[in-house]
Amino acid sequence: MFNGNIVVIGVSTGGPITLKTLFSSLPRLEAAVIVVLHIQPGMDERVALSLAKVSVMPVNLAKDGEYLRTGHVYLAPGGCHLALEGNRRIMLVSGPRVNYVQPSADVTMKSLQRSRSNVFVGIVLTGMGNDGAEGIRHIKSIGGITIAQDRETSSVYGMPRSAIATGAVDYVLPDVKMGKLIERLVNGE
Repeated sequence: MFNGNIVVIGVSTGGPITLKTLFSSLPRLEAAVIVVLHIQPGMDERVALSLAKVSVMPVNLAKDGEYLRTGHVYLAPGGCHLALEGNRRIMLVSGPRVNYVQPSADVTMKSLQRSRSNVFVGIVLTGMGNDGAEGIRHIKSIGGITIAQDRETSSVYGMPRSAIATGAVDYVLPDVKMGKLIERLVNGE
């Protein structure tokens, strides 16, 4: 089943370590979680397996046409973009790189459509460049909540800095403190 709540995480350089820190602190969320990591095909499966070892939620590579399920984590595969159809169905899209990367967090985040009854959380973690900044702006514009990793705990501060510069970030936190906030936002804890 899917309750309609969605958390989208954009991350790049330093991502696997930061994701392990974050997911080891998360309980089962009342949301589907989509992770967009700038990664090459072939490495993506290893990252999914690594995250599955520390997450209480099932972690899998996203599949084209798959429907989201509450309490599941979907890792965007390397070499294509992940978009959502109707906030419920995964569409893997080929095409040009966006922000020099593929998959791009902006593509995933900007595919979300406004919903009055669902919680959307957009998160930008460590990474080079500005991917996720426009996506964060979009999520905020449709009533979502936005989070960026702080400078001190980011391996590379480019992506979080670009997201914060949009003026659309609600919370700036170290990776070790995000879990409690995410839990409160989507589980109401």
